[in-house]
Amino acid sequence: MAALIAAAQDPNYPAQIVLIVSNQPHAPGLTLARQHGVACVALDHRPYGQDRTAFERDLQTILDEHAIEIVCLAGFMRLFTAPFVQHWQGRMLNIHPSLLPSFRGLDPHGQALRAGVKITGATVHFVVTETDAGPIVAQGAVPVLENDTTDTLEARVLAVEHRLYPLALRLVAQGCARLIGGRCVLAAAGGVVDALLVPSDHGPLSGGH
Repeated sequence: MAALIAAAQDPNYPAQIVLIVSNQPHAPGLTLARQHGVACVALDHRPYGQDRTAFERDLQTILDEHAIEIVCLAGFMRLFTAPFVQHWQGRMLNIHPSLLPSFRGLDPHGQALRAGVKITGATVHFVVTETDAGPIVAQGAVPVLENDTTDTLEARVLAVEHRLYPLALRLVAQGCARLIGGRCVLAAAGGVVDALLVPSDHGPLSGGH
């Protein structure tokens, strides 16, 4: 969230962050957003019990009132119903800390370490009804080091997420990321769009436009 707010402060950035919604009334992100002058709403899911439809109806009302065009999920640990997802098809993004389709769901860093992969990373994708399975917009890769723990790997991937999400939102807001045949196709007037951040030989990220 903080990375998206920071990116949108650039007058040339093609999207504005106009609303932060949290289902946790005391989420620290709400305070940070207010400090940057972004409108905030806390919609606690607990009074709704198991009635996800009622919660989503009130959430949709809030989004409509603020004329929201694109929804970016970040740490929103609740599943949406199929009708809500379908309503926002092609307009709702999520970020997941792995190179999807590998290591979906919970504990992706632990999954990566147990699998012994040498590269992992983060993925921004369009949201579909199946968890962590939507069309991929952009990905960022990081090396997995031999002495990594879940904490050190998480920190390295998080740094990528902070660069990747603003890149992906830029592509969507500019109309460069389009859903065709169930895939996200990237194209711009000038040709092919680069939506991959990769590790250099020395570890830091390089590349990406």
